[in-house]
Amino acid sequence: MDPDREQACAAISVPASLSPAVLGYEWARDSVGESGGAVYRLHGRSGVPDLFLKHGRGSVASDITDEMVRLRWLAKHVPAPAVEGFVATQDEAWLLMKALPGQTAYQLLEAHPDARVGIVDALAAFLRGLHAIPLSACPFTSDHAYRLAQARERIDAGLIDEHDFDDEREGWTAEQVWDAMQRLLPMQFDPVVTHGDFSLDNILLLGGDVIGCIDAGRVGVADRYQDLAILWRDLGQFDQALQDRLLVQYGIAGADAGKLQFHLLLDELF
Repeated sequence: MDPDREQACAAISVPASLSPAVLGYEWARDSVGESGGAVYRLHGRSGVPDLFLKHGRGSVASDITDEMVRLRWLAKHVPAPAVEGFVATQDEAWLLMKALPGQTAYQLLEAHPDARVGIVDALAAFLRGLHAIPLSACPFTSDHAYRLAQARERIDAGLIDEHDFDDEREGWTAEQVWDAMQRLLPMQFDPVVTHGDFSLDNILLLGGDVIGCIDAGRVGVADRYQDLAILWRDLGQFDQALQDRLLVQYGIAGADAGKLQFHLLLDELF
């Protein structure tokens, strides 16, 4: 267990239909995700894989329901966690998933500096495959108009954590982020099937290859920079050369600075 990324905790109460599946596990709560709900890793049960449980109320419950639907669709096209159980009430939802093996890209980049180039190449290859899924196969939209409408609702509802903005926007307000996005529009968008939150914590590798992605709640058709920008930003924590490597291996000769900026601003509002 990485104490910087999860904390041991007591088991939470779950619906009766999920109780047999979670029996006998130790529990740890994720301290990295920012979904607004709670994410738990269930581990320590001999002979069976770990599980992940997402739980939330209100609007978060709706988000968890959306993720369940998208996850089941995504798993038909790329490796993704199997849904082991799902329960939703009028105001609450629980999503139980089988953990994928391996480690997150963040964990591997941090632990194995000498392997970073190969890890980035694997991430780029996986992303090319995801973006090659035919648009006609995807029933979900996550394009800029849809996301901007969501962002505006979140700003108006006071849901933005302005203290969690990236360093270059420290001290900004949500309205300043919104205004900065508007100044970048209009732009020419290039739609593909996107993951929507393609961060280093949401991609798992084993034996040098990406074996799947998690946190599928934003899956949908959007500009390819929706995924590229988040991954590009995360790689900057390690080395700018890795950012450049990502774009080259993905197949982009030069980054579109406006699209990178737009999608990083947009991500601040979620």
